[in-house]
Amino acid sequence: MTREEAAPPVWTPSAERIAAAHMSRFLSHVAAVVDNVDDRTSLWRWSIEQHAEFWRAVWDFTGIAASRQPERPLKGDGMLDADGRPATRFFPGARLNFAENLLRHDSTRDAERPALIAWTEHGPRRRLSHRQLADEVAACAAGLRAAGVERGDRVAGFLPNGPEAVIAMLATASLGAVWSSCSPDFGATGVLDRFGQIGPRVVFTADGYRFGGKDYPSLERIREVVAQIPEAERLVVAPVLAEVNGEPAELAALDALSGVEIVLWDDHLVRDPAPLEYHQAPFDHPLYILYSSGTTGLPKCMVHGAGGTLIQHLKELVLHTDIGPDDKVFYFTTTGWMMWNWLVSSLATGAAVVLYDGSPFARDAILWDLAEEEGVTVFGTSAKYLAMAEKKGLTPRTSHDLGALRTILSTGSPLLPASYDYVYRDIADDVLLASISGGTDIVSCFALGDPTAPVYRGELQARGLGMSVEVFDAEGRPQVGAPGELVCTRAFPSMPVRFWNDPDGAKYRAAYFEVYPDVWRHGDWAEITPRGGLVIHGRSDATLNPGGVRIGTAEIYRQVEQFDEVLESLVVGQRAGDDVRIVLFVRLRDDLTLDDALRERIRRRVRENASPFHVPKVIAQVADLPRTRSGKITEMAVRDILEGREVANVAALANPEALDAFRDHPELAV
Repeated sequence: MTREEAAPPVWTPSAERIAAAHMSRFLSHVAAVVDNVDDRTSLWRWSIEQHAEFWRAVWDFTGIAASRQPERPLKGDGMLDADGRPATRFFPGARLNFAENLLRHDSTRDAERPALIAWTEHGPRRRLSHRQLADEVAACAAGLRAAGVERGDRVAGFLPNGPEAVIAMLATASLGAVWSSCSPDFGATGVLDRFGQIGPRVVFTADGYRFGGKDYPSLERIREVVAQIPEAERLVVAPVLAEVNGEPAELAALDALSGVEIVLWDDHLVRDPAPLEYHQAPFDHPLYILYSSGTTGLPKCMVHGAGGTLIQHLKELVLHTDIGPDDKVFYFTTTGWMMWNWLVSSLATGAAVVLYDGSPFARDAILWDLAEEEGVTVFGTSAKYLAMAEKKGLTPRTSHDLGALRTILSTGSPLLPASYDYVYRDIADDVLLASISGGTDIVSCFALGDPTAPVYRGELQARGLGMSVEVFDAEGRPQVGAPGELVCTRAFPSMPVRFWNDPDGAKYRAAYFEVYPDVWRHGDWAEITPRGGLVIHGRSDATLNPGGVRIGTAEIYRQVEQFDEVLESLVVGQRAGDDVRIVLFVRLRDDLTLDDALRERIRRRVRENASPFHVPKVIAQVADLPRTRSGKITEMAVRDILEGREVANVAALANPEALDAFRDHPELAV
């Protein structure tokens, strides 16, 4: 047993919290009709072994609204059929609408309670109750219908994280059309790489957005994009930047866009429309098109189904995160990251969704100002934000009243053990800290929190219920207590229903099923602990292999980023003769220069706390690190450059200029 495994938990839920949790109520719900299910371990095992019964129980427990109930929970078996489509069909015969399930609180006792609370860098911007949100969606849907949008048409959003994005998405879903979005910080090429593949009939855009106190107009970029999408018929412009600056809306930048009707947001809305009608469709009817990062070529377009997204999100939000009508749920995200889709699904629980658009450090503690002022109960962010907040010396526990805060969520990259210490020392001592992991591919999670279980430093608490997650060794056998490939061995509802422009399923099969037949290989290098937790060591395609020993990058990051001098780091393997050497790049605090003394301290810490195999052979300083549009540092782009390959699609990067520092770097000659 390692020192970490022997350590006591850093947080344990109270008996009262366990008793009140939705997870406990669900366990009782199942135990009443199923023998030998009496704790969370047996509940997870039952959810895998009795797959159909589990998903039926989730449907019933969360109260999914459907105009026609399913014939049975699932039909078929296996992951992928010969045509490259999911071989298991969930809830055949059901007819439902995603938007109806998210808006169903508009006529309940919760109708006047907040549904959306939107902030910008200036502070509060807009609030909508559940009833008001439903009215706005009805007006937007009527505008789409007037524009000719029908079931299956694509509607796209180039919008900041504000109410307009949520309203337009729900309006699209209410009609049975398909929603896709990009964050407005994407360049024109990056947007066209995405929207150009799917051909949206209507595009929603903002006139711009603000980040870090600076204004970034959007209309010239979206004009360039829409001009190259022949399917586009209407462009709807929300004057977000004009509103923030107290100026009149301007469309002059779009005057020369021919063949496309251009309307302002308010002119698109049809006020006092007929009552909102929800198009009822099969469980696997397309809802979202999401995209891979696109750093190795054109982004993959993943089509996610309405029912699969809904039931998976409800399982995760209600059971694993314990969200209900009294909650205010915040996640720092953009509309181009799947966590936006996950966050918005919280509306289905009756909770209020708290949106923020802008820099997380517009002023150092703005997110904690938001949490205090709005009484946020669930605060979601990234591992990188928590690390940066600690380096900035933020101590919300003493500077803010966070009495309402119950849960902190983290994703985007492995949460370092030191960040667990930071949260419980400097943010709040009685919160569930849930590191969660999944991705765009499944628009959900493979592993996440459990409000009824202890939190251990450096571990994700649990594999998701109904998710047959295993870690395979080199021979493809399940193992515990050693790192390997994270896989899922049974079908689950939120698998993509297909990839766009992939008629024979070849792209789908290549993405997940080429290594292990009929087993989903996710691409994470992970480890299941003896107590059932999960440790993510990094991406398996970025694992390092010095001296023939395969190690994960997270094992190095967790040591390096504890140095106060280091703001961020990036680790790659570089071929050196017949071996691979580890190269570490560091971004230091302003005005600091990497010297031999700091290099030696880093090497010593890595050697003592990881192993001699983990010690970087080269440690180099750079001014910035390349990252995707969703903010993830991309190891693969740097590795390509070090191995003499150009990055296939630099437009997928938020800061492609950062790559220049890695070309012909004087310390990287081999």
